[in-house]
Amino acid sequence: MPVYNKIMFIVGILSWWYGAGWRQRFTMLKERLANTMDYFSIDLLARTLFAPFRQISAGRVNGPLGVKLHAFFDRLISRCIGAMVRSIMILVGMATILMHSVIGLMVVIIWAFVPLLPVVGILLFISGWVPWSL
Repeated sequence: MPVYNKIMFIVGILSWWYGAGWRQRFTMLKERLANTMDYFSIDLLARTLFAPFRQISAGRVNGPLGVKLHAFFDRLISRCIGAMVRSIMILVGMATILMHSVIGLMVVIIWAFVPLLPVVGILLFISGWVPWSL
């Protein structure tokens, strides 16, 4: 009877590992990607790409032509700086999302092989393999 309990324990662990455990890994990956997308807000940055960058007085200016021209170039420079900063943040965000995706998929793939590692270790031990040689 104790052997049966041990076998059922191992079967229970493996059924969780390849069932609910794997689903949990996918859910964690999906949440991590959603948090990263929310952190960088790439869609918002893309929608406001050419909006003035941190300029409080970006409204209309009344006055002589020189004042209007000065305000126009002020807004133009602010929009260029905003576009550069937002473009850099979009690229950094996309790179981070790509990195999270690749690492997450690697973790999910490696997850399938982790239960085999003790068996591989025992087989290597029996064969006499040593990870280093003197």
